[in-house]
Amino acid sequence: MARSFMQDMGTESHEPWSSILDSMLTGSIRTQSSNSLVTDSAAGATAFACGLKTHNGAIAVDTNGTPCGTILEAAKNAGYATGLVTTSRITHATPASFAAHVVDRDMEDLIAMHMISKNATRHTKVDLMFGGGMCRFLPQSNDNSCRNDDVDVWQAAKDSGVTTLTRRSEFDLLSQTNQSMLPLIGLFAHSHMAYTIDRDSTSQPSLSEMTQTALNLLDDTSDKGFFLMVEGARIDMAGHDNDPAAHVHDIIEYWRTVQKVHQFVHSNPDTLVVSTSDHETGGLALGIDPEYTWHPRVLNQVTKSAEQVCSYLFRTQKQDVTEVIEDHVFPKYLGIDNHTQAELDVVVDALQVKGGDGRHKACKHAIGGIHVSGGRLEDTLGQTSGYTRMGTKCTK
Repeated sequence: MARSFMQDMGTESHEPWSSILDSMLTGSIRTQSSNSLVTDSAAGATAFACGLKTHNGAIAVDTNGTPCGTILEAAKNAGYATGLVTTSRITHATPASFAAHVVDRDMEDLIAMHMISKNATRHTKVDLMFGGGMCRFLPQSNDNSCRNDDVDVWQAAKDSGVTTLTRRSEFDLLSQTNQSMLPLIGLFAHSHMAYTIDRDSTSQPSLSEMTQTALNLLDDTSDKGFFLMVEGARIDMAGHDNDPAAHVHDIIEYWRTVQKVHQFVHSNPDTLVVSTSDHETGGLALGIDPEYTWHPRVLNQVTKSAEQVCSYLFRTQKQDVTEVIEDHVFPKYLGIDNHTQAELDVVVDALQVKGGDGRHKACKHAIGGIHVSGGRLEDTLGQTSGYTRMGTKCTK
């Protein structure tokens, strides 16, 4: 979809548009876990980190719950510097599977403690971590905490000699110092970092910026070399949310990140790079009989993710929600100035769903579905010429 978007935005040619990844394509993978044809992020990342199949939900443990050594841990024990960069919580399934060992991915309180632990030589296991998830490092007595205990992991990291930072201004200073700042952990969001389409560049660095800084710091620190895992985590989450606009922009940001890595490899040709997906999230169908056409440029009109739109709607519930949707959400956030009554009704109905999590999910699917299953991937004459549906968890 992202390739189609870039082609549709830049040219009328039907020649396929290529990303930086297309020049590197060498093969494909099968992603099933040990207990399901549909893997999750935990089992998928464990396969890459440990080289074995495990059950869904497992973080760097085998099917018996026994910890497996990860490639990051092996690199650290061999004298390499190590790093993790993600746009999710740093304790989320993918980064966790390289530096923690728990039987359930939801054990993020424990994962946070594993992430700052030391190896057998008393060195910090992970030299550099960039991402979100600050709430998992603060004791529950702190108003910004999401932990279930009073362990202050952030202070424990500081006490063990880890450089800590939370502000964009602190991140920017990293490129201006000649001193080694490692070990280092920078967490720039309470939970997950913002989607690219929503990101405030004054408060959060992008994935490509974090990756470039990580490459520079790790390369300067270790003469032997380094291992770095980089994850464009919110691509997956946009698929779960049925949000094609957020999905496209995060893929494009991942391409920018790969370009940064590609440039580093050009200057350091002894570097090995592996870029791959751990699973799919969605299952995307483009075009429908009899037209078999689609025009993704309509997504360029969208200015906020479904996640942000729904948060805005929940904050304005005391107002006339129908008026807010018609006068603000549709024209300003979704780029729609000719909405139908059916489209309005589906969003209003989603806001009436009971239960916080259920209501938020229903709202996100409704907002994303305006462009997705509502047939708004149209040509310039206003004729419906495309149809797409991103199933929430159709395939992975």
